[in-house]
Amino acid sequence: MDTHLHHSHTEEHMKGSETLTDIVIGMSDGLTVPFALAAGLSGAIKDVHLIIIAGLAEIAAGSIAMGLGGYLAGKTEQDHYQSELRREYDEIEKVPQVEREEVREFFEGLGLSKEVQEQATEELIKDKDRWADFMMKYELGLEKPDPKRAHKSAFNIGASYIVGGMIPLSPYFLVQDGITGLQYSAVVTLICLFIFGYFKSKLTGTSPIAGAFRVMIIGAIAAGCAFGIAKLIEG
Repeated sequence: MDTHLHHSHTEEHMKGSETLTDIVIGMSDGLTVPFALAAGLSGAIKDVHLIIIAGLAEIAAGSIAMGLGGYLAGKTEQDHYQSELRREYDEIEKVPQVEREEVREFFEGLGLSKEVQEQATEELIKDKDRWADFMMKYELGLEKPDPKRAHKSAFNIGASYIVGGMIPLSPYFLVQDGITGLQYSAVVTLICLFIFGYFKSKLTGTSPIAGAFRVMIIGAIAAGCAFGIAKLIEG
């Protein structure tokens, strides 16, 4: 039985919040996908208005798809937790001695004396709700999810995708042709990708500079490939 305390020494580690995780997911795709799409269209057509319309349509569709994905992930997490919680209650009712022994083994793993193990176990299992919560946390390693998590995740990811997507598309509103728009878009977007990659890497504890260049290069490769393919098809 895993007796690891899942929250030990959390003060020594940098851990992004769920909201920050959602923003990173949405912003990452929002910066990259519309940038690649606009680059590909710039290589095939000259009408900047068509590029803007297509870009806006992609941002709308992408934000909805990404938001829906975040919502479904949040709902799946909630459903999984509730399913496991019902199973724990069922086991407490049907095989209480087995569940009791698992609690005692946890305290044993902490190095407590047998007398203290028994006392702690008896105190804990007096309340079935507390007992079930304990088993969920320390046996299965599951934290109770925020009931509003699915809706929050959908909004955070979708909104971040829109914000990210408007960055590479915005220069096209100020120019008269696709190639000029792509030139300005590339400069603005690559700078934003570098900054985004830098702070994302700092949050995850990796090298900020290396992470920044990695994110920027991936975005540049995606846009370059889209532009090249469009040119080949056009030719």
